[in-house]
Amino acid sequence: MTSCTLLWKELSDHFTSLEQNLLKKSDAIKDKIKTLETETKTSLSSLEERETTIENSVSIAIRKVEEAMKAAAAAVGTSKREEAEGNPEVDDSEGLLLRLKSFCVKMDSVGFWGFISSRKKEMDVMRATIPTALNECVDPARFVLEAISEVFPVDKRTDCTNDLGWACVLMLESLIPVMIDPILGHSRSFVTPSVKKTAKEIAETWKESLDQRGGIENVKAPEVHTFLQHLVTFGIVKNEDFDLYRKLVVNSAWRKQMPKLAVSLGLGDKMPDMIEELISRGQQVDAVHFTHEVGLVERFPPVPLLKAFLKDAKKSATSIMEDPNNSGRAQHLAARKEQSALKVVIKCIEEYKLESEFPPENLKKRLQQLEKVKIEKKRPAATSPATKRTRACTVGPMPPAKAGRITNTYVSSFPTPPTFVRSPSHTQYPPPYSVSVPVPPQIYGNRSPPVNHYAAAYSPEHSPGFSYPGTPPMNYPGAYGYGAPGFQQAYYR
Repeated sequence: MTSCTLLWKELSDHFTSLEQNLLKKSDAIKDKIKTLETETKTSLSSLEERETTIENSVSIAIRKVEEAMKAAAAAVGTSKREEAEGNPEVDDSEGLLLRLKSFCVKMDSVGFWGFISSRKKEMDVMRATIPTALNECVDPARFVLEAISEVFPVDKRTDCTNDLGWACVLMLESLIPVMIDPILGHSRSFVTPSVKKTAKEIAETWKESLDQRGGIENVKAPEVHTFLQHLVTFGIVKNEDFDLYRKLVVNSAWRKQMPKLAVSLGLGDKMPDMIEELISRGQQVDAVHFTHEVGLVERFPPVPLLKAFLKDAKKSATSIMEDPNNSGRAQHLAARKEQSALKVVIKCIEEYKLESEFPPENLKKRLQQLEKVKIEKKRPAATSPATKRTRACTVGPMPPAKAGRITNTYVSSFPTPPTFVRSPSHTQYPPPYSVSVPVPPQIYGNRSPPVNHYAAAYSPEHSPGFSYPGTPPMNYPGAYGYGAPGFQQAYYR
């Protein structure tokens, strides 16, 4: 009886657990069915709404196109007059908007591209004005594709000295609010089938050129940013290319817009793996930006990541100091490496309000110390007291101390001799002869020398039997056309 009772209890518990598991699975299936029914109803209602709003949206779009065509026709008549009067002023935001609108109304994509690409310093102002200007286009999407075709997907310029990826990204970002549906908003964008087909061909051309650029690892970050923004703007993301998108995002993760682009590309599910890859690469700060964008702060706490980044930077600075190949600049390179890391971490702390978890005071003090050392190294060494000037002769007065301040005045006797220029009003002196006390030549600026009654008596060749003790012989060049022993009063220019 005892064994039967235990067996019965064991079987009863087993069947009870089976029943409970079946009930849980049944409830889960019911919840999924309800969720699917809700999603189906939402999708059907959305489709119905999209279908019913097509006519209104199309009529609004047609009206805008007609207005843009009328404005373009009116602009054609006034374009010659504007060219004759000159370009309008673009000193302020209003003038900039008027100039951009003039390009958009006339569908002058070449002029639009040249105008924007030459004004990088005004990027913030143009970011707010370009969408308004693009509304004046008959076909904004085609207009932007034609504008950026100069450098994307293939750079057609012969002289590629400057990178214009920022201008492409700026135009593609500004196009998004222009193409949204006036009724449904961002859930539907107005892109004609022909433009969408062209955008897909451009994306395929860029992907095919990756091998010519040296692969994903060697492609430039601005080009990657332009390509990914192109996909998001025109809604031509392909599920089969997710691995390519992931590699491109990770390789250019240091760019500020990459976390948002990754989400827009549909890489939200792959974000944890991407963050772990960034951490393994030593890009902890980039990983912090990605974690805040997708809400994975609890899984990847930012403070330990920032501390690990500072630790790695410190190790790198130490290795630079110990490298014998950088003995001359080791200290400078190590300090610059540490400074850069400190600035990035301090900015990250302030951006995400992490002061309570990671106080930045000590980091700021260390940064000030490094900057102070850098400033002290840049200061010129203290100048030594001026040495006593050497006289050109042991007798006669020295030139005044301020003579060196006079413009174009020669004050040094060694090692380069002064340039002797004959004064236009200079007269010929009588033949030289020797005297016991010669007078040295005086120094003048850009004036003709005054009459000196003793100048004719001075001769660089002293008389035989007479010498100046301790004074080396002075050799002066012969006068212009007066023979070697002759002496002309030196005229300094």
